[in-house]
Amino acid sequence: MSELKFKNIPVLSIGKMENVLSEAYTGLIKSGIGIKMMPSVMLWGPPGVGKSQAVGQIGRQIEKETGKKVSITDVRLLLFNPIDLRGIPTANADKTLAVWLRPEIFQMDASDNVINILFLDEISAAPQSVQAAAYQIVLDRKVGEHLLPDNCIVIAAGNRVTDKSVAYKMPKALANRLMHIEVESNFESWKEWAVKQGINDKVIGFLSFKPNHLMNFEPAGDDLAFPTPRSWEMVSNILNSISDDIDTMYDMIAGLVGIGVAVEFRKWKNVYKDLPDIKDIFAGKETKIPKSTDALYALVSSMTAYAKEHKDDLEGIANSIRYADKMPPDFSVVLMKDYRYIEDGYEKKLLKIPEYMKWLNSKGSLMNGSV
Repeated sequence: MSELKFKNIPVLSIGKMENVLSEAYTGLIKSGIGIKMMPSVMLWGPPGVGKSQAVGQIGRQIEKETGKKVSITDVRLLLFNPIDLRGIPTANADKTLAVWLRPEIFQMDASDNVINILFLDEISAAPQSVQAAAYQIVLDRKVGEHLLPDNCIVIAAGNRVTDKSVAYKMPKALANRLMHIEVESNFESWKEWAVKQGINDKVIGFLSFKPNHLMNFEPAGDDLAFPTPRSWEMVSNILNSISDDIDTMYDMIAGLVGIGVAVEFRKWKNVYKDLPDIKDIFAGKETKIPKSTDALYALVSSMTAYAKEHKDDLEGIANSIRYADKMPPDFSVVLMKDYRYIEDGYEKKLLKIPEYMKWLNSKGSLMNGSV
């Protein structure tokens, strides 16, 4: 993974960035101060790190905390000419002046029960003339003569020039109008997102065993396929929607994450042959515990996926916690962390289970030192 970073801006994990911005926007909305007091934000990061998904997560968090509907407008500035941002010129009613028709993408609901997010994605891929045309949007919250509503958040995102992707150096005048944050991949925050989103358990299990394969982007390399959070999500979609047989789907997987990583993934899936029956674990039947590290990672991800599908079966969850109490402590802790990721607020359900309370009393202190 590339270690190239900007020298003078903060570097946050995707999860930390989501929390920082969500809390800031939520605080402004609840206080009534107004979103426009918050500077427009620029998210920098390598391709596939999860910038676009993070904006969606910020929107969902704002909805949860404020009770307002969040509407996200995704604008790819790369596809625009400078004049497109202002709209189409036409004559006024008495044919004496030119007026500009506002582009439909900037037509937003200004009502009090709505929050708009204008997401200017891939802004660094747009030519500098188009970036310059975005000055008004990010500073004055205007598009030509048209004002953005007061309930509109402006977030931009793009790749760094050092990523050797399609990117132009941002003009200083535009840069000075933005709050800059560089984002980087972080396995723990990705895993929390992945469990909630239903990412395939084989993908989660493999990356738990080899987290360095979550993001392996090298700007100087010529590889067309390489692992990123985005490409692993596409692998998950294939396994969830077409077939979860990794051998059958191997060529497609290799076309997304590269042959080297795909070969490791295909070899690793063999550990599933020796796993205990997950249904037996949740049924409370006596079941052996694997001894190898790779099998334990696979077991944890399989149990989490099953628990997510049966999250309201508290008796089955209790049986699985009783089983987890016999696992090596580090893996037992990882499993309990993953259970808390099943959905927002799921730990409240866990706290109603005596087996979970017993587990907390005996192993809860290990939560911050898990593998």
